[in-house]
Order: sequence, then C-alpha cells, then structure tokens
Amino acid sequence: MKKISVIMPAYNEEANLPGMIADVVSVMQDRFDDFEVVVTDDGSRDGTGQVLDHLAVTYPQVKPVHHPQNRGYGAAVFTALSHASKEVVFFTDSDRQFNLHEIDRLLPHLSDSDMVVGYRAPRRDPFQRVLFGHGWSSLVTLLFGYTARDIDCAFKLFRRHTFNQIAPLIESRGATFSAEWLVLSKRAGFRIAEVPVSHVPRRAGAQTGARPDVIKRAFRELWQFRVRLWRETPPHQTELIQE
Repeated sequence: MKKISVIMPAYNEEANLPGMIADVVSVMQDRFDDFEVVVTDDGSRDGTGQVLDHLAVTYPQVKPVHHPQNRGYGAAVFTALSHASKEVVFFTDSDRQFNLHEIDRLLPHLSDSDMVVGYRAPRRDPFQRVLFGHGWSSLVTLLFGYTARDIDCAFKLFRRHTFNQIAPLIESRGATFSAEWLVLSKRAGFRIAEVPVSHVPRRAGAQTGARPDVIKRAFRELWQFRVRLWRETPPHQTELIQE
C-alpha cells in the first residue's frame, strides 16, 4: 500500500485547518510514498477558504475544493470523496479530534476487509452530543439492522472502488450521509471491520451537528432513505469483523 487519498470536510474550521493539515502531512509522509489531501470548504463563513488555499501553496499535496454555499456535511464529504484519485481512501474530519497516528490500527484490516470503520472509545464530546450520537446510532440500527456501533465516526479507511460502486445510490447530503453510506455498503456485501480509536475534545471552532435545522434535515433524509429501501430488493449479508 503505497498511495492514499486523505479526504475531509471543513466548515468554519479556520482555526483548526493549519494544525490539521500539518498533522496529516506529517503522519502520511512517514507511511506512504504518494498521498493527497482533498479538503472541501463547505461554504464557510469565516476564513476557512482563504486559509485552505494558502495551505495548498505551502503543501502541494493539498487539493482544495470549494462550495460557494453551505450544502451540508454529507455534501462536503461526497465532494471530497468524488475528487479522491488514489485506490485507498482515508476519511476523517478537520476538527483535530482524532489521533491520526492511529491509522496504523486500521491499515492491517484492509487486507481482508473492504472498509475499516473506527469507533470512538470513548467519545469526548459534550454530554448532549454523546447522547444524541447514541440515540442516532440506535435509531439507524432499529430501522436498518446493525451496520456499525459508531456510525458517524469520521475515521474510516476503505478502497475507493467500494465507494464508487454505491455513490450513485447515495442521496443524503446532510448528517444522514454516513448512515446511508454504511447501510448501502452492507447491502452491497462489502466486508466491514470495526476498530476502536481515541477521541479528544474539540480544540477550537464550534460544532454544528446539534443545530435544530441539521437535526430536522437528518431525520427527514433518514426516513426518506428507509422508505426507498422498503421498495427495493432484500439486502445481501456482509461479514462483520470486530477487533
């Protein structure tokens, strides 16, 4: 494994991006001969776009993509994934809440899995966010069956062709994106491994996942997805490997 694409969304992450990109470059250059860092600025209202463009000059591996307007978390992830060019892709967030060195925990599992999904052990977010997260994962499991214990954990490693295969089927562009991605991956028969990863409190910036408009959109998209699958053929079984 010599090449990798690192992809991440960024919304109002002006304060986090310089440190995050430096971390990514430091970790990846020690492990891969060739890597790129694709970052989607999702219509940020602060200086995220300008900082991202400046970082692209400093680090030639950085590939900025800009949304003129804010489209939502899933849309930003989808855009970044669509611009990834390497066969292996690592997906994370730009808020610096993960230890990137722990990609070493995921890499060995890619030899016998199509996707390796991290789960935060434990999650270091405010209590309300943790409570919402547990409730959301439980709801997704209730509606679709088990997919992963931490559906929205932004620490995933996978082969690009697995995403390309289901990308035309993914309709969610808000917070439901990760759930739809995993459910469709399971139905496609991809082998999924789960690995615990460290999580730290956010250092700067503000989270948007608990905003009423974000939550309302997530529930609407989740229900639309559930109705759509009811009209389709039964899912395939997938092999789940847990560490």
